[in-house]
Amino acid sequence: MGTIHIDLFATLDLVGQAPGDPEEDPEGFPFGGWQAPLFDETVGQHVGAGMQGMDALLLGRRTYDIFAGFWPNQVDGVDGGIATLFNSIPKYVASRGNPDLDWAGSTQLGPDLVGAVRELRDKHENVHVIGSLDLVQTLLHERLFDQLNLWIFPIVLGVGKKVFDGGAVPANLTLLEPPVTSPHGAVLLRYGLAAGTPGGGDMRREDRGVAEEGRATVQP
Repeated sequence: MGTIHIDLFATLDLVGQAPGDPEEDPEGFPFGGWQAPLFDETVGQHVGAGMQGMDALLLGRRTYDIFAGFWPNQVDGVDGGIATLFNSIPKYVASRGNPDLDWAGSTQLGPDLVGAVRELRDKHENVHVIGSLDLVQTLLHERLFDQLNLWIFPIVLGVGKKVFDGGAVPANLTLLEPPVTSPHGAVLLRYGLAAGTPGGGDMRREDRGVAEEGRATVQP
């Protein structure tokens, strides 16, 4: 069975809306393109490395339209080969409407989104969801992902769509590798979905911070 990766850029208050361009989401959001001043070589290198082995894209309608208007027009080899990768692999679109699927290799998923995503997991090795915050809410609610790759940037916006914007359910996650920090203060956190749901405890006990079921120990 393959894995589903959710790749997101977010602010410190977990706003993930329109990070790349002022015109990315014209619904009155005043901070479109907030990521651009903080993007640096370290972020770019790790974003590219994280896409190694990707064999399918799963996108919401808005993100698909943005990508379809940009990546087919890019020169091969630019952006570390991301254009070549995106243009060559299958693209799956979650939409209730009738999107224009001119980008080669694009397919619209059926009305049973959860079932369709499970089928993708059986069909591909590494499916990546980029942006697509509305779609992400469904995946979070269904616990239908394997890895959350979250870039946190050192700004607070106070408004905008958030990563956990009504879709999340209680879930345990495990840190897969030490965080990466960029020169501009962005931090990459790679989490895997773990078994079980969060539990309570008593901070006065000596064994506080010792997680059960083999999860990491975080005692001070």
